[in-house]
Amino acid sequence: MLVLSRKINQSIMVGDDVEIMIVDIKQDQVKIGIMAPKQVKVYRKEIFEEIKAANIEAQNIKPSNLEELLKRAPKKQENENFEKNNKKDILKEENDRENKDKN
Repeated sequence: MLVLSRKINQSIMVGDDVEIMIVDIKQDQVKIGIMAPKQVKVYRKEIFEEIKAANIEAQNIKPSNLEELLKRAPKKQENENFEKNNKKDILKEENDRENKDKN
């Protein structure tokens, strides 16, 4: 860990485009300003840890949940039959409309 001493209005550069400036010092608290490009995400550590934990939790897929989803998923043959029946129904409806228009 790099440890630096800074006074109010003094800065630290991180890379070429991130500047951290000491804005104020009161008792046991230091106020800092961070100037960084928009694409650089800056979080307080406690917020970052919450985001990280939420992302890890969202990625946790339990095998039992996955197995249940696979059981519910239609089989390939069922999909093909559904598509065929759906096409037949659509063609029948179109044919019925044409016959009705002729009468």
